[in-house]
Amino acid sequence: MKRKLALETTAPFQGLPELVAYDEGLFEAEGLEIEWVERDKKAPKATEVDINTPDGLSAFASHGAAFETGGADMYNACEWGNYRRVQDTSVKGRQIGRRAIIVYAGLVVPPDSDVYTPQQLANKLIGIPYYFGTHYLALLMLEGFLPREAIKTCRAPNGSVRRYDSLMKGEIAATTLTEPFLTLAEKEGCRVMVLAPYHGTEVASENVDAETYAAFNRAVSEAVRRINADKRKYLRYFLDYHEGQHPGLAALTVDDFPLSRLQVIEPSPLPEEELQRTYEWMQSWRMLDPDFDPDNLVAANRQKEAHAALGE
Repeated sequence: MKRKLALETTAPFQGLPELVAYDEGLFEAEGLEIEWVERDKKAPKATEVDINTPDGLSAFASHGAAFETGGADMYNACEWGNYRRVQDTSVKGRQIGRRAIIVYAGLVVPPDSDVYTPQQLANKLIGIPYYFGTHYLALLMLEGFLPREAIKTCRAPNGSVRRYDSLMKGEIAATTLTEPFLTLAEKEGCRVMVLAPYHGTEVASENVDAETYAAFNRAVSEAVRRINADKRKYLRYFLDYHEGQHPGLAALTVDDFPLSRLQVIEPSPLPEEELQRTYEWMQSWRMLDPDFDPDNLVAANRQKEAHAALGE
């Protein structure tokens, strides 16, 4: 009998192995029946230059939205955002491991910008999607070049296509982009100021036991092996998934994508030292409550059991 598992929808830049596992029958082979649940309906769709802090905003505008209402059993998102969502959850969501794909994202300026180095972004308005992966990544990247008080941000839309349009219309001086819009921006003359990869994690409800998560990870691990064996083949997902979202995408081919920016690895537990460092960094930006216990970030026993079973 198949076990049903409801997953929030995911784009290739953050969920390519899961999409491959679904399309190629790998979940089914592990006895899992996957249902995809839409989670994007209330995400911001426009740049709001007068919103300059995430304070008071919900971390569940997209990721975790279906999960929090009982519509999904599990979702994946950036590691930082999931720390905040686990703090704010009303349904006892907990992280149970790192996802398989390493996301690459860049901080980009338009072709006519007078900015040529990250230092020149001091006090310029940078559009970022608050509580999504590139929000945190932008802060981390810019901290190496600017004092915190010189980093000026505003709320930009969820989804790189909307942020790219906002950038090219001149609403913001810079923004963060993931694939395929990072490659599109470069092809259309934009300049990447800083580029960096980052991890994400899976958040699960109490209904997802260690056995189910181990089966999920076995399917994903096989997808990882297939992707790494022929990256060029699977880069098609980045074009097919976003087809029609932007006219510039029609001119892109698989050969335009740097293979080095597609990195997938087998799912793994969250390392305790890295978890602690991330927890402390998020508290330093006041994005976690000062008294929130880091032991509540992860369902440690389920994580341990599931990943132990994966290695058997």
